[in-house]
Amino acid sequence: MSTGKIIRVAGPLVEAEGVTGAKMFDVVRVGNEKLIGEIIELRGEEASIQVYEDTSMIGPGAPVYSTGLPLSVELGPGLIGSIYDGIQRPLDILALQGNRLARGIEVPGLVRDKKWHFKPRLAVGNAVEPGDILGVVQETVVVEHRILIPPGVKGKLVKIEEGEFTVDEPVAVVETDEGVKELTMMQRWPVRRLRPYREKLAPDRIMMTGQRIIDTFFPIARGGTAAIPGPFGSGKTVVQHQLAKWADADIIVYVGCGERGNEMTDVLTEFPELRDPRTGEDLMKRTVLVANTSDMPVAAREASIYTGITIAEYFRDMGYNVAIMADSTSRWAEALREISGRLEEMPGEEGYPAYLGSRLAEFYERAGRTRCLGAEGREGSITAVGAVSPPGGDLSEPVAQNTLRVVKVFWGLDSALAYRRHFPAINWLLSYSLYNERLDEYFRLEIGEEWVNQRRRAMRILQKEAELEEIVRLVGIDALSPRDQLTMEVARSIREDYLHQNAFHEIDTYTSLEKQAALLRIVLSFEDVAVALLEKGMEIKKILDLPIRERIAQAKFIPEDQMVKFTMLQADLEKLTTELEPTGEVL
Repeated sequence: MSTGKIIRVAGPLVEAEGVTGAKMFDVVRVGNEKLIGEIIELRGEEASIQVYEDTSMIGPGAPVYSTGLPLSVELGPGLIGSIYDGIQRPLDILALQGNRLARGIEVPGLVRDKKWHFKPRLAVGNAVEPGDILGVVQETVVVEHRILIPPGVKGKLVKIEEGEFTVDEPVAVVETDEGVKELTMMQRWPVRRLRPYREKLAPDRIMMTGQRIIDTFFPIARGGTAAIPGPFGSGKTVVQHQLAKWADADIIVYVGCGERGNEMTDVLTEFPELRDPRTGEDLMKRTVLVANTSDMPVAAREASIYTGITIAEYFRDMGYNVAIMADSTSRWAEALREISGRLEEMPGEEGYPAYLGSRLAEFYERAGRTRCLGAEGREGSITAVGAVSPPGGDLSEPVAQNTLRVVKVFWGLDSALAYRRHFPAINWLLSYSLYNERLDEYFRLEIGEEWVNQRRRAMRILQKEAELEEIVRLVGIDALSPRDQLTMEVARSIREDYLHQNAFHEIDTYTSLEKQAALLRIVLSFEDVAVALLEKGMEIKKILDLPIRERIAQAKFIPEDQMVKFTMLQADLEKLTTELEPTGEVL
């Protein structure tokens, strides 16, 4: 371990000299308390170090120790259900130190004294290659932790045994060309380096969220990328909580990379109490939390997003579908801006570093659907959803603009909708999904051609409503023709009866694709019936006052196991064209 000394301290940035043999992004220990830091700039034997802890009381002349290793995370049994800070220190253990994190404390990411029951999947004599499943550990009741042959290890298995082991005890021995190598259940991986995979695959299957406005109009593919920009109070965190709870993913990695402490407090208190609707168990039994809030060191915020995506890649390599939520990348970008300023780099737009766009791209490009390493050819995926918090909701600011250049789905939150208590407050006229055409084939196979046509028709109605609203504001709705008045009313039904969703309602919080198709069909069928009644001469007011409209409004509260009620409602709706006189009376 080489030793240097500090020559200058500027907040969390420390400059040191004499750190020989050090490389970019190596981890160093600063001062007598050995605070953890990372080299972010090298000039000969002088290094700029990003310290992840409070540097007060440290000055020039204090020692600097280089570990010669990059910032890495520990990967193995014990990740699920854990709550870490940005550099993978377990917060439940650190909490024993008091309300504030003690400086210089070093706690491993995985518990060393807990024994796990290891069951082999391979036998002595098997040829092994990187990514093969060596054995499994039942980490929680819902997650089977697959112990993989690490990258770079290839040869013949000469020893393996079943039993109780800690994460750092050997469970197998492999004979390689370089010699005999003992394998434990734990791997270390540098957070800034992508974990290898065999092949990247095209995203062609929806990641179901159960949120109607997302699945219907702006779906995200499994292995896709999405951004949720919006001003304060528009519901970014609520949407991400809903996705974490209901998304069609095996593993959830939730990264609070710089949001306010009270928002992450909600996550830390709510997630352990939430019941997983897929398994009936606690949601934390398939979740990893990285809680790096805005009152923690700025530098650690920058590292937290890499910690989260590396953990997500590890579970992807097992063949799982992983969803990672980053809340919010704006705070992460602000950490980049502060660090760049302390390095005296040439600033880009609004003071952000010129490489902001490439850093954002590096994060989102680590998502995707892949064929994993290993002889069996497993498939896994990472779906990345990042919240963006532009000041005042200004989407022209650099973080939002650079994010939109990379992601394929844009769920634009609207404060006006939030103020009207319309949730999710996703603006259907601003948002988009570039996966729509690719997923149309999936929808045709799963639901039928009718779904694709209904979705397009519903969007046209909402767009027509936006055009007519200008006339209504000027001269009132009575100036519209009966047909246009009907369009406005059908659009209102789509907004309130279909798109509006109550996250706290037992039934309305989640809607399956089958129910979404049935509900949208009912709403649009009313327009068909109403047009037929208009042609018969019925007054528009009487059509809009029909009692069946209340049943349509309540249809979203029909339980998933009572889908037959949709069939009955559809039949009653179609009867109206034959049973009603132009006056609105029953024939």
